[in-house]
Amino acid sequence: MTAQSHSLTLEAHAPPGELSARRFAFGVGACTAAVAAFVTSQLSAWPPHEDEALALFVGRKDLWDLLSTVVNQRGGAPLHFLLAWIVAHVGGGLTGLRLVSALFAVASVPVVAVIAARVAGRAVGLTATVIASASWVLLFHGVYGRMYSLFLFTSGLSYLALLAALEHGGRKRFALWALAILATLATHPYGALVLASQGAYMLVRRKRLPEAALAFGAVLLLAIPFWRTDLVLAGRFDVGVGSGGAKLSGPLAVLRYLRLVAGDFSSGYAATENAVLVLAAAGAIVLWRRRRDGALLAACVVVTPALALIAARFGDSTSPETRHLIFELPFFATLVAAALVEAARARLRIAPIVAAVALAGLLTAEVAWGRHKTPLLYTGEPSARIAARNAASSWLAATSRPNDILWGYDPLYLGAWERDRGFRAVTIPRADPKLALHALETAPAPPGRGVWVFDASDTNNVVQRPTIRLRLPSPASAYEARVFGPFLVVRARRPALTIQAFLLETEAVMQVGKALGIGDADVNLHTAQVALGRLQAGRR
Repeated sequence: MTAQSHSLTLEAHAPPGELSARRFAFGVGACTAAVAAFVTSQLSAWPPHEDEALALFVGRKDLWDLLSTVVNQRGGAPLHFLLAWIVAHVGGGLTGLRLVSALFAVASVPVVAVIAARVAGRAVGLTATVIASASWVLLFHGVYGRMYSLFLFTSGLSYLALLAALEHGGRKRFALWALAILATLATHPYGALVLASQGAYMLVRRKRLPEAALAFGAVLLLAIPFWRTDLVLAGRFDVGVGSGGAKLSGPLAVLRYLRLVAGDFSSGYAATENAVLVLAAAGAIVLWRRRRDGALLAACVVVTPALALIAARFGDSTSPETRHLIFELPFFATLVAAALVEAARARLRIAPIVAAVALAGLLTAEVAWGRHKTPLLYTGEPSARIAARNAASSWLAATSRPNDILWGYDPLYLGAWERDRGFRAVTIPRADPKLALHALETAPAPPGRGVWVFDASDTNNVVQRPTIRLRLPSPASAYEARVFGPFLVVRARRPALTIQAFLLETEAVMQVGKALGIGDADVNLHTAQVALGRLQAGRR
């Protein structure tokens, strides 16, 4: 049988109402173009974030130092930091880093489409792509210069590669799957949940099990460097297995978390969220009846992480966010889409209209939820705040010294570095006492002038204000300060002679931050106090 006649045979046996390949491709292309238009037009709408500054500041190092920092000190996402290193070393900055996120978000759209079509057919695949394309999780992380759009892309490719390997077999296909899942593991620690869900699917399918087991074992061995980075990160934030955690304690807490994930995938408004969850449950039933293998895969993707989260223990300083399960987005959208497509295929003449109205309502609710979650992503940052940030960054770039000690990865420091690539002051991690102390001990001695930034408009504050009062720590003669709109930049007049002196200065400055209502001041104060205690006790 020729390829053409085989294709016609498949079309002949397609379910009634199934899309042609041409219409499917056109619809997916339109969704991809829409996402591309949004993320590129809004690339600078969202204000710079300290995590973006962190990635670029770590990326300024030479490649060996970067890998050593990620593997031995920070843990986490080596592939993301490698991309940040490339951006920094080709002369890029925040815009370059965000372009990387935008690229992977746009590339994820056809990946979502192919996954959904592979699992549930082209009509469901296109509908799922439409739903995912309007999702806040996809659009926000297409602008935010972190690893989450990359995580969606690599995990999606790994699921597609797994399906191809199990369907057709062969060393080449299993090798491609291994490469895809290794890229996923290199992107985010929750890649381990992706791998676990795929291992569960291999077991329940029981198809090509010897080949699958061999490939799975090879991945476990090849991923040893990534397991190390994950353990380093878990150690920093007190994440483990067993009892004793303060967050997500018990099945009910995990179910509440998964509900939040579903809300950010679609719309978190209570009425819409409930309706979407009902649709997803109905879609699971439809999928079980029509495409059982697809239903099994979707179940493994959702249930395996849930079980792992029930078993996990999270410290007081951390808990999963909805973005950590972004790899579930294609499957969640597929379940919702399966219910809508099934409703549209009902015998009632009005059924397609009702389904179309429901889809349109869901898309409207998704956009509304995105505007509620991160309004600046849609409306843009106020021009006065942009001008104030630019002025503060310019002042820092013009007045800095090489031995300045910057507290935290504040976006103002990133702006200063973008203006003057000679801005190479030492940066101290602000939320990890052990890392903060290590950075101080490995910096050129003695420590230089301390620099601290407060932002009265930050969303971590209980009350956000467009301006901030000028206030100096005690003794006032030891510090200078400048106000730029909502930003207060405090700087020591003289270099600290010892690490202890710098930490004591930081304590005094953070007391000012607490008095000004700065939300992060408590965390910063705790970091300084714990680091000071470790220093005095002679611990590392």
